[in-house]
Amino acid sequence: MNELPEKINDFSEARRNAFIGIKNLKDEGKNIVGIFCAFTPRELITAAGAIAVGLCGTSEEPIADAEKDLPRNLCPLIKSSYGFATTEKCPFFYFSDLVVGETTCDGKKKMYEYLSDIKDVHIMQLPQSYKEEDSYKLWRNEIVKLKEKLEKHFSVNITEENLKDAIRLRNRERQALKEFYELGKLDPPAVSGYHMQKVLNGASYKWDKEALINEIKNMTRETLDKYKKGERPVSKDSKRILVTGCPLGESTEKIIKAIEDNGGVVVSYENCGGAKDLNEFVDEKIDPIDAITNKYLNIACSCMTPNDNRIELISNLMDEYKVDGVIDVILQACHTYNVETLRIKKFVTKEKNTPYMSIETDYSQTDIGQINTRIAAFIEML
Repeated sequence: MNELPEKINDFSEARRNAFIGIKNLKDEGKNIVGIFCAFTPRELITAAGAIAVGLCGTSEEPIADAEKDLPRNLCPLIKSSYGFATTEKCPFFYFSDLVVGETTCDGKKKMYEYLSDIKDVHIMQLPQSYKEEDSYKLWRNEIVKLKEKLEKHFSVNITEENLKDAIRLRNRERQALKEFYELGKLDPPAVSGYHMQKVLNGASYKWDKEALINEIKNMTRETLDKYKKGERPVSKDSKRILVTGCPLGESTEKIIKAIEDNGGVVVSYENCGGAKDLNEFVDEKIDPIDAITNKYLNIACSCMTPNDNRIELISNLMDEYKVDGVIDVILQACHTYNVETLRIKKFVTKEKNTPYMSIETDYSQTDIGQINTRIAAFIEML
């Protein structure tokens, strides 16, 4: 079997190692800001001299504790996140000095109310459309409010130069990650979708961004060198799959494994943490607040209506990555993504003339057999 770059294994353990790392950072006096969503402008947090940590739960473990307060028929991501917070099983939430949330969905909005009993929670009021002129004004105002909240909370002054430096750093991180996941464009891909997802997830739990950028660049270079020498970690016969839909995590790796155990390979992710966030950079040539507003208002999330940006992004990815099929991953009770499957299915099958399937799941492992059966049949059809 062809050897993978050693650093890929480091990214698989990144979240676990970060539990200790975040405590060490607190002991050093660093300020920590917990975040839940791709809409959070990390550049502002960096400019405030703080560290952004992701709080989204992706495990079934704390859900039973969460259901003591929350309804059972609620999105597992919300229940997992809440359960980790209230049981203090998540070091990231425990050590957060401030938590930032956005009004992306009704479930999260109500969860933030309960979390505010535990932590200082700042809510950004997200507009529901990126096409309206008033949406831009509202979101820009929310960006300014977050800036002021960070300055007051941490007794700092976020200068224009601080913001520009943070934008440049985050753009360099995006560029490095983008160059890595574009290894999926090769035929066959130079890296499996499973390992690609490990790197994309793990990168958000590495706090030294300069070191991260160098790691990613070196890993991309090493992978390409091996590829040019004839090493092929993925079979040329593997069907090329685009995964879209809800955020992915450890518990939904079962879908990626099912795809790649049954003759497919994930070549691109149109999910939070994938192309949805990384494809568009923050403009470094205009006012930094305006640039951040533009970037973060245009994220192709299903909470936006109409969500034309997602259609455009999926279309581009399908063409660039020469996709054979699209799999839409929906978490149970995620209403916006679930309702939007109809539009995505029509676009993929009718306008792009490409096979499509949606899979609704949760964080349990009880449906692995069913998922394998359905995905195997889908890939065989391709």
